[in-house]
Amino acid sequence: MSSEAPIHVIGAGAAGLMAAERLAQAGRCVVVHERMPSVARKFLMAGRGGLNLTHSEPPDRFQRRYAEAQGVVTPWLARFTPADLITWAEGLGQETFVGSSGRVFPKALKASPLLRAWLARLNGLGVEVRTRSRWTGWRDQALAFDTPDGERIEPASAVVLALGGASWPRLGSDGGWMNLLQAEGVAVAPFRPANAGVDIAWSPPLIDRFAGSPLKGVALSIGDQRVRGEALLSAYGLEGGAVYALFAPIRDAVERDGRAVLHLDLRPDASVQDLARRLSRPRGKDSLSNWLRKALGLVPVAVALLREAGDIPTEPEALAARLKTLPLTVTGVQGLERAISSAGGVRLDQVDARLMLTARPGVFIAGEMLDWEAPTGGYLLQASFASGVVAAEGVLAWLDARG
Repeated sequence: MSSEAPIHVIGAGAAGLMAAERLAQAGRCVVVHERMPSVARKFLMAGRGGLNLTHSEPPDRFQRRYAEAQGVVTPWLARFTPADLITWAEGLGQETFVGSSGRVFPKALKASPLLRAWLARLNGLGVEVRTRSRWTGWRDQALAFDTPDGERIEPASAVVLALGGASWPRLGSDGGWMNLLQAEGVAVAPFRPANAGVDIAWSPPLIDRFAGSPLKGVALSIGDQRVRGEALLSAYGLEGGAVYALFAPIRDAVERDGRAVLHLDLRPDASVQDLARRLSRPRGKDSLSNWLRKALGLVPVAVALLREAGDIPTEPEALAARLKTLPLTVTGVQGLERAISSAGGVRLDQVDARLMLTARPGVFIAGEMLDWEAPTGGYLLQASFASGVVAAEGVLAWLDARG
């Protein structure tokens, strides 16, 4: 590494741009490389759903969302908290609000205004952003890039790699960097989908009539894990926030056993006893669908799911139990090309607390390149931003120590 050279940030997503900002604010010369024609494509895609920046829940619950990676991610969140992220966004002119679910969004409900303001700030800090600049590895201690003008060899004082995972490859994150790091002796975990839909073998009539129908105000469970939320019935199975929150145990069960059994609670606010009491009222001349609609407020898709599980019980207690624990057999999960995010990447034991590679001093890793995962709800973006802050601070400390 050359102390006279710029710091190169490779990957212009949330983590990379945040690292670049922090480094430039510290007075360092920073060059950002993005292999796509424009920056932050996955960030902009996230904005189509309102740009869920972070979540307002208490820190202990927030940290548990990172499951096995909690011990590594928690220090990142201490360095750049949800409150810090909100302050940062509002400093870019993007007011935020907390939704009914506790999620935090910009009032604009899209990513483009924030990104424009962010890029303007980076430009004002002197950050150079090069698009169509694809990193191809090292040439001795320098970096090699494939550009429209041919190969460029760039000396670097330090490097932040923020190339993303392997989900949504058409937006730029294809995991193609993995072989480059493995060649340097860096251990990696295979990529797996995260936050994706699950496969359920619905009957053709159910698909024909109800594909695309939402399931609102339900609960899903697998084993001892249970979440409240919403889901969407699709032709291939089920997707949506409640599914994504349980995706890791679902995926792991499918990989281990070839299937997973989910239980759907269509009325999570009512007990079995309460439902049975309401179902004990005379049905009269109503059809089953009308009776369930009047007695419990069940929408047609919910009644169809009851039928899908087999003959509908006639005894109130048995029907109430079915409504609370409707079994759904998951036969597979959607792949990386349809996943919102990915698990896998650089193993967490390959970096130190500063996120520097032990196999390659002066090279820092941020964002989804690292092997952690989290459900949607603001947890992905929060940790990505925070890892960019940690990596930038690691670079500065490492350079200062070198004099």
